[in-house]
Amino acid sequence: MNTEVRPQCGLGEGTCYDGPPVCFKDGNEGEVYDVFVDGVDVDDVCITGAPGEPPVAPVVTPGLVSREFQRFHWPASALTIQPPGGKTAVNFDTYYFTDNTTPRTQTVRLLGQQVTIEATPAQYTWHYGDGTTDTTTTPGGPYPTGDVIHQYLRKGQASPSLDTTYTGRYQVNGGPWHDIPDSLTVPGPPQQLAIIEVRPTLVGY
Repeated sequence: MNTEVRPQCGLGEGTCYDGPPVCFKDGNEGEVYDVFVDGVDVDDVCITGAPGEPPVAPVVTPGLVSREFQRFHWPASALTIQPPGGKTAVNFDTYYFTDNTTPRTQTVRLLGQQVTIEATPAQYTWHYGDGTTDTTTTPGGPYPTGDVIHQYLRKGQASPSLDTTYTGRYQVNGGPWHDIPDSLTVPGPPQQLAIIEVRPTLVGY
């Protein structure tokens, strides 16, 4: 990935009849520069300093980091269903849960600086495969303490799945953490679940 900073006026980037766009950062007047990633204009930064000097350590903006956050691969959550074995019963408590709860980090260089991006599972959307869904901030749990429970009302086949919504934050060159304004939802693959009907049977001695 090639990242570069170009002034909005001059160097083939266009003509500004009233001079280059002016911005302010930390109380100082500067010029607006375009941020290009692989030749695509993705963001603007405010660079202070003497006109015509190359920018030094331009600011990594939340918008630029959000683009990388969305571009990275973050894992789908592994979905566990109880009872096990791919079967459950009509009007029976079926438990759903995942162990994907810990933050994950990836590192990228942006504008010549090292940026660490952290993604944390913040919300889970449970698709039960019968047309109903639930959204929680908890990862569910196994029987008997789990809090994501569903009852199927009729027998048949279902294809439940789990979507995970990640929130993020980032740090530049090991500095303080900053929140990423956007979230990202990663859909999980469906599982096959048979819903059977259990009938009581009298058994004599």
